[in-house]
Amino acid sequence: MPSGKVKFFDEKKGFGFITGDDGVSVYLPAAALPAGVRVKAGSRVSYGVADTRRGPQALQVEVERKVESLMARNRRSPEDMAALVEDLVKLLDHASNQLHRGHYPENGAPLAAALRKLADEFDA
Repeated sequence: MPSGKVKFFDEKKGFGFITGDDGVSVYLPAAALPAGVRVKAGSRVSYGVADTRRGPQALQVEVERKVESLMARNRRSPEDMAALVEDLVKLLDHASNQLHRGHYPENGAPLAAALRKLADEFDA
């Protein structure tokens, strides 16, 4: 069963198109969707294909449920992140003052590690 992403779907007009993983564009009629299911651009779907005189048409479309990543599930709350950023700003301010005085901060390695860790948290 081929799969792909919905390129666009217009509920008022009752049709749209799917861009298959193989790059082929497939017509998506509303009748091919399960009852009560809505799709939007970017939705992952798997579908059967029928060749019509107008080109390939999707049949029996199944919307693939998005799987939440473990990284996203274990992500810190925005409140926790705000506290971490505020603490890091204080550390960076102290390092900046030492640099203005012509000295590298004495806690450079832990500061760099904290910056990398915070960047990883934002990147999750």
